[in-house]
Amino acid sequence: MNLDEAKALERSYLLDLYVPIRMPMVMARGEGARLWDTEGKEYLDFISGGRAVTGVGHCHPKVAEAVREQAARLIHLSNDFYTEPQLHLAQRLSNLFGGRCFFCNSGAEAVEAAIKLARKHGYKSVGPEKHEIVTAENSFHGRTMGALAATGQPKYHQGFKPLPEGFVHVLFNDVAALRKAVSEKTCGVMLEPILGESGVYPATQEYLEAARELCNSHGAVLIYDEVQTGVGRTGKWFAYQHYADVDPDVLTLAKGLGGGVPIGAMLAREPEAASFTPGDHASTFGGGALPAAAALAVLDVMEQEELLENAVRVGGRLAEGLRELQAKTPLIGEIRARGLMIAVDLTRSVAGEVKAECISRGLLIITVGDSMLRLLPPLVLSEEQADRGLAVLGDVLAELSRE
Repeated sequence: MNLDEAKALERSYLLDLYVPIRMPMVMARGEGARLWDTEGKEYLDFISGGRAVTGVGHCHPKVAEAVREQAARLIHLSNDFYTEPQLHLAQRLSNLFGGRCFFCNSGAEAVEAAIKLARKHGYKSVGPEKHEIVTAENSFHGRTMGALAATGQPKYHQGFKPLPEGFVHVLFNDVAALRKAVSEKTCGVMLEPILGESGVYPATQEYLEAARELCNSHGAVLIYDEVQTGVGRTGKWFAYQHYADVDPDVLTLAKGLGGGVPIGAMLAREPEAASFTPGDHASTFGGGALPAAAALAVLDVMEQEELLENAVRVGGRLAEGLRELQAKTPLIGEIRARGLMIAVDLTRSVAGEVKAECISRGLLIITVGDSMLRLLPPLVLSEEQADRGLAVLGDVLAELSRE
């Protein structure tokens, strides 16, 4: 299938939701940090399948084999049944975080589960008046209605109001604003330790300390949304581990957890976990045998191939290379990096041009607005591939700087 054929089929049979962000190719296969389109052109993937999902690379042999074996044995049973992959995955995640697990199919679903758990915990401990959830401005928590209401970006709310009530948005990293917002009505504070979708902005130690303190003093649930930052993206299993003494009560995961197979998880420690009782929440497909087997293989690969360490090493190489480019071109402003989660501010509104030219030269990146680039390479990215991507990006920026 060529690009024109793909566009024709999309116009006829798909809702018009993705046209502005579609890359100008039809992808046929992937391996590690590389992709090939139907014309045979090779691309270096600096976005992990588009949105920080394929952390262990495309079609990792161990993940593919785990999926193949599980599909031949048992693909799905609902949660009316026990299956070994689900139980083993829950054990593995609990060993990494603590607490107990609820499985679902996406990051938005994991966030919805966290919202419900915080509300239920507030209801059980105090009553229906303890229902507010405080989140940050410029956060992104998903597109389902509860997750959308939690998202602190009004542009995503347009056309979907009235949204569910009970969400309060405060300025990110503003301790005073957070203290003012949290009250006896607050059942939860939900934060991204690093704002991802809006441009890789890390929380300060003081901000997360204040969140932890306020939740302790007001009997509220501290939730970290690590849908994008979790499973090694920042060089640790979870981004909050870069901070001291700010552990959450609840954690949400998805994206990198399944290596490309859809799966989400909400992990909750006690006593919050005990607030959910049978019938409070459920998912028909959540924690199915096949996605759980894929996630187990992802965790194995992460450990066996030391991908946390690789994210730190190669992420550091990318950040240093970007700083070297910064010294050569006036187009690069601020650089923000944590492991293999990187944003580059541009001094002119040419992000779209940079992206298009990088794609034409075989490098896949994404943008935030008109003046920011975002790089989210697979955790298996090699140093040689990092250098190759930097060379492409450097050439593109140098050429645009001369215009």
